[in-house]
Amino acid sequence: MTIKEAILKSLEHFPQGAKAADVYSDIVKHGYYTFDKGLTPIATVNALMWDFIKKGDNRVIRSKDAKGVYNYYLAKYKENIEVILDSPQPPKEKAKSLKTFVERDLHRLFVTFLHGQDILSKTIFHETSSKKEEHKKWIHPDIIGAHFVEHTNKSCQSFFKATNRQKTVEIYSYELKKSISSDYELKMCYFQAVSNSSWANYGFLVSFYFGDNLHEELERLNESFGIGIILLKPNPHESKVLFPAKRHELDFKTINKLCIANSDFSSFFEQIEKVMTADPKFAKDVKKGLSDLCDKPIKNDSEIIAYCNEKGIPLDEEQEEI
Repeated sequence: MTIKEAILKSLEHFPQGAKAADVYSDIVKHGYYTFDKGLTPIATVNALMWDFIKKGDNRVIRSKDAKGVYNYYLAKYKENIEVILDSPQPPKEKAKSLKTFVERDLHRLFVTFLHGQDILSKTIFHETSSKKEEHKKWIHPDIIGAHFVEHTNKSCQSFFKATNRQKTVEIYSYELKKSISSDYELKMCYFQAVSNSSWANYGFLVSFYFGDNLHEELERLNESFGIGIILLKPNPHESKVLFPAKRHELDFKTINKLCIANSDFSSFFEQIEKVMTADPKFAKDVKKGLSDLCDKPIKNDSEIIAYCNEKGIPLDEEQEEI
């Protein structure tokens, strides 16, 4: 277990937030990590807690109390925070060496990011589609996802499901690229995403690298056509939604066409339908069936580092294990 993983595990015990000294003591108490004698442990924990914020890791947030001291929280405890959150802008993305891995190697990283957003997702394998479908590159998304709208009150959830069944789930579509460096590449990739994703509630173009000069054009295209933009990072929890997607109503004609053409697509929607129509007593088991069908996220930071090293995906220097 790395120090960062120990910090995440310790923060589970602090729904009201914690300072570095509290987290250090909790790590030692539970034996999550053994600090080297040469380290200044509290300072090290403090620096790494700030590192989560600096890199925009969406698992950790922080706030400043009345005395100007920072408290750190897991993002799932956000409702406990009554003060203004601190969220600095991430540093500018550096160009990466992208020669040693293939585009589909990025899918597990991106699925891990989506899992943190409570989106269940599945790769669509174009090669399994009907051979009758020509130009399938411009028909299929790379990844599709589903987010179920949950209400904490069971009566409210049942009522909402009964009266507004369609809106109990949101469908996402993603076009994923290794690198988009030029204006020409951006136009091609963006309009591929428009073609492949406009049938969904939300469509996104995702890339592991965007050229430094593309920000204004990304913004213009997003405003004009509504496909969102996501920058995928080597640590997927640090990935950024650069521009949000505009919501659309589902295009059932295109969904039907895709279900006929591709078995991955069809099985995903079949499982969604089962979740939406399940008796509340069995909803958890039925949703597990959908989860089992979906791509599996990477469990922790150590496995993310190992996966990137195995696939030749470049890691930021700061992400190496301490």
